[in-house]
Amino acid sequence: MSTDSLVEEALAGSPQALARLISLVEDGDPEGQAVLRALHPRAGRADLIGVTGPPGVGKSTLVDAWTASLRRGGKTVGIVAVDPSSPFTGGALLGDRIRMQDHSTDPGVFIRSMATRGHLGGLAPATADVAKVLDAAGYDVIFIETVGTGQAEVDVVGAGDTVVIVLVPGLGDAVQAMKAGIMEIGEAFVVNKADHGDADRTVAEITMLLQLNPDRGDWRPPVVKTVATSARGTDDALAAIEAHRRFLVANGLLERRRRDRRRAEILRVVESKARDRALDLIRRGGRLDELAERVYRGELDPSTAADELLTESAQSPQSAQSPPSDANRQS
Repeated sequence: MSTDSLVEEALAGSPQALARLISLVEDGDPEGQAVLRALHPRAGRADLIGVTGPPGVGKSTLVDAWTASLRRGGKTVGIVAVDPSSPFTGGALLGDRIRMQDHSTDPGVFIRSMATRGHLGGLAPATADVAKVLDAAGYDVIFIETVGTGQAEVDVVGAGDTVVIVLVPGLGDAVQAMKAGIMEIGEAFVVNKADHGDADRTVAEITMLLQLNPDRGDWRPPVVKTVATSARGTDDALAAIEAHRRFLVANGLLERRRRDRRRAEILRVVESKARDRALDLIRRGGRLDELAERVYRGELDPSTAADELLTESAQSPQSAQSPPSDANRQS
């Protein structure tokens, strides 16, 4: 089936076609770029919510409860769950379809597990693109749940309109989160499993830590207690997320945040394409093995060798050739 046909079927509501489009995008397939180009004008309408926190705090259970609440309100939901990678297959080890079985047959919910594939930032490299596909497909709310890697999760701030930090009582998570820099990116805080340990103390700790970082403008991040397994407090937490969106809209910050995201997206693509082109020129130039040997013998340091390769690749006639435009490809 052609890419155009897949796009048409996905926009008409086919989950199978949507899954195939996401696979093309996630795998870095050349057709995936065509998919993103076709869908880009339709994206930018969904609420993007990043959910992060240490392992075992109940992020998936919370997202499950929020999804149920949103569906009762008539909204459609996309879930991008970023899981650790299998060292053998590169695929996701944890299956969020297993953890969210209640929604597996709901046509208004689409769940996609993605692998980090060794990426250190908590988000899989194609996460933003997958969220864009779901956005263009018409889902009202998209949750981006990151792998619980702790200190590396700060990059979720660039993926969502609202970032939710999930913690639990009794494990010193608040202090650890402060050390990791996570406290600075949260726009709403959830203390889950509030029926265990001293939840009130954890709320007080988070509130105190937030007061030590007052440079947040007029928004004061709420701290909400929940017991996600019984959906206790989960609607209050969802209300806090929705309040943050209203705040962004009222102050013109949502558009600014999304413009910043597009700017970062352009830079990410430039970085990726420039790296690929430079490495291709370097490999074809045949100098890499020679310089590696000189570095091994101590005649050069790695930085100087890299500078030589970059200088040579920049001076190569092939580096000045721009790739054919889409119009040229079609002519």
